[in-house]
Amino acid sequence: MVAPQPHLRPASRQHATRYETRILLLALGVGAVPIAVLAAVLWQLDAPPALATTALGVSLLAWLFAAHRLRFEVVYHLQTLANLLEALREGDFSLRGRRARRDDALGEVVLEVNALAQTLREQRLEAREASALLQKVVVELEIAVLAFDREGSLKLANPYGARLLASSPEALVGKRAASLGLAELLTGPTASIVQRTFPGGTGRWDVRHATFREAGIEHQLLVISDLSRALREEERKAWQRLIRVIGHELNNSLAPIMSMAATLSTLVARDPLPGDWRQDLGSGLSVVGDRAGALSRFMTAYASLARLPSPNRRAVDLAQLARRVAALETRAAVRTEGPTLRIEADADQIEQALINLVKNAVDASEGQGRVLLRWRATGDGTVVEVIDEGPGIANADNLFVPFFTTKPGGSGIGLVLSRQIVEGHGGTLTLENRGDARGCVARVNLR
Repeated sequence: MVAPQPHLRPASRQHATRYETRILLLALGVGAVPIAVLAAVLWQLDAPPALATTALGVSLLAWLFAAHRLRFEVVYHLQTLANLLEALREGDFSLRGRRARRDDALGEVVLEVNALAQTLREQRLEAREASALLQKVVVELEIAVLAFDREGSLKLANPYGARLLASSPEALVGKRAASLGLAELLTGPTASIVQRTFPGGTGRWDVRHATFREAGIEHQLLVISDLSRALREEERKAWQRLIRVIGHELNNSLAPIMSMAATLSTLVARDPLPGDWRQDLGSGLSVVGDRAGALSRFMTAYASLARLPSPNRRAVDLAQLARRVAALETRAAVRTEGPTLRIEADADQIEQALINLVKNAVDASEGQGRVLLRWRATGDGTVVEVIDEGPGIANADNLFVPFFTTKPGGSGIGLVLSRQIVEGHGGTLTLENRGDARGCVARVNLR
């Protein structure tokens, strides 16, 4: 327990004595006693006046010199320390105290001040380097970075932000957010995606704002990033993949149809008709019908993928649903494992997703290996896993490409539809090779 300190009142200006004056008076007071004793001794010994005067004069001079020297030693070193500390306060970390020793009390203080100056110098250098790096990054960012003070006046704008507002950073500084058309972005949600037209561009933008403090004063930071370019690039890639797959499927169906149509045209143009023309015509029409049916199934599958409704969530017994999914598979025995667990989900959609995953697992195992469907609760949701003993994943690049399949008669939408269902529930679907044995794990994380 630290004892409370008495309340100290500063001395008034009228009665305050300077520190160096107090040191001088203290030194004079200490020397006055020996001088008085010397004078008394000379008086008692009845010394000759010349000798007494000389002795007292020398003593007085030595007394005064020692007092002033003591004052100088104390004041000089304190002033040195004051100069060093003043330099630190002013931000000059280059000054150092000299002739300081570790075995000296004053030297210890000077060395510690020197060490403090070196530490502050290194920290300022690191801060300047970090600030220069941050400034360089902000300048090069293809994202608008705008800082406003608490009155809503713009204090900083990077080059991209200035281009977005069709001005220069210097011309923008000091303008109000309202005059720049940004006031509602500062008062809206902290993170949002908006469709908006700025003086320097139109499109979809990711808008984020937050508060920060500078010199104890609250400021606001507004960050605006263009999503249109990234969305257009992703859209272009998606269309390329879709067109490639659709083109492949259409060619697979239209090529034999066109070939068979040409063959049948040649057949019926012959005169007289061959004896087996009816059989050839029926076989050709059967091929055309089969390929037209495959094309129809393909378009139906595409429509089901594109028109997936939003999940209708309700309480679902996951254990009961999983066992029902396992019972639907008749080609192989699907083992289930997991506790009684209820989740909020669209039962029909989750069941369809698990049916697709179990079907793929059985296909991969070729009806020979074991398939395990298990589930468990986690700290932030539920994990459902479908584990097979197939060959595993050789190439994961096309796993979720719509209509891509390596299985005869496959539609190529099972995994895509399953992932779309899971993501519609706010979860994730991943596929990876098993680490403990041969096979693959399809893992569904639901939150």
